Amino acid sequence: MGRKRIWTRQYFHISIACMILISLAGCVMLTKMKAETGSRGHLVTAQKLLDQGDYEGALKENQKVLSCLGNVSPSDESLFNMALIYAHAGYSKRNPDKSLDYFKRLVKVFPHSPLAGQAKIWIGILKEHKKLSTEVEDLNRSISKSYSENERLNQEIEDLKMTIRKSKQVDIEIDGKKKELSK
Repeated sequence: MGRKRIWTRQYFHISIACMILISLAGCVMLTKMKAETGSRGHLVTAQKLLDQGDYEGALKENQKVLSCLGNVSPSDESLFNMALIYAHAGYSKRNPDKSLDYFKRLVKVFPHSPLAGQAKIWIGILKEHKKLSTEVEDLNRSISKSYSENERLNQEIEDLKMTIRKSKQVDIEIDGKKKELSK
């Protein structure tokens, strides 16, 4: 009989331990679900702010999602939205380099996200934009240099024309002196 009590007591302790573990797991799941639900709310708010043209507010809401969830979905949506905001032509603090960084981070951290494919496309577009912008800047510098050289050459031409005029005047005077002397 003594052994039955020990087993009964062990079953009782094991049952209580299991219930504690299950309740802790449930709390963790509830906390995670609550964080995800709150994050969805931030994403909806961010989208509304973006639609209204409040880029700063939209960035803050997306940042809240990142700070709540870290590298867990729907943080991929948040990264994508932030990258789009920094690429947006209407945003006064537009920064294609930051946009590129957010898209790269999304692809690295969430390679299987449905947004990863779109992010790769954006990465290509932004890299091409950066390359073309550099080429345009180089061409503008070249044009500016050409204008400066053109101005210098025009000034030199004017100086030469002035010298030719003076030379013609001297020739006329010499011819006049020659005629006077020959008379």
